Amino acid sequence: MNRNRSITLKSLQLASSRLARIALAIAVLALANAAFGQSDAPSANAGAAFSKLKTLAGHWEATTSKGKASATYQLVSGGTALLENTSMPGETEMISVYYLDGDRLLLTHYCEAGNQPRLQADGIDAANAIDFRFLDATNLANPAVGHMHHVVIKFQGANEVAQDWTFYKDGKPGFTVPIDWHRVD
Repeated sequence: MNRNRSITLKSLQLASSRLARIALAIAVLALANAAFGQSDAPSANAGAAFSKLKTLAGHWEATTSKGKASATYQLVSGGTALLENTSMPGETEMISVYYLDGDRLLLTHYCEAGNQPRLQADGIDAANAIDFRFLDATNLANPAVGHMHHVVIKFQGANEVAQDWTFYKDGKPGFTVPIDWHRVD
């Protein structure tokens, strides 16, 4: 009987050890997914906001203090990204890309300042506005170097959208560029 009890106890210890390893593996995978911002699907707000951004596909114009500006929005990469190509009077052409990363809505802005800030949608009201805030950047020596830091996009109807682009320098807002776009096709 002691031999049977010893075998049963040993079997229970082995099973318990296997279960512990499986539980540990599941916990490590869950932590890795959380650390890398991964999930199975975008949050409802991020997904709804990205769907709203997709409605911008087409050609837009705005009258600015420097003259007429134009923007083209194009769905690319099988509809997983929205490419914004902007031409402002007196500036070089710039592009921005809007996309989902797991449950986050991100935008990468390829700026004439020579850096590429990434912004994450913090405040999402998919019906009216999306508020993007600085996350990080490539080619930015330090945060004091001038870069786009904050963007608010306000939907004002199917053919009207307003944007406020805020440029930071020396760790604080330098200026904000408000643009009122209207769809031309």
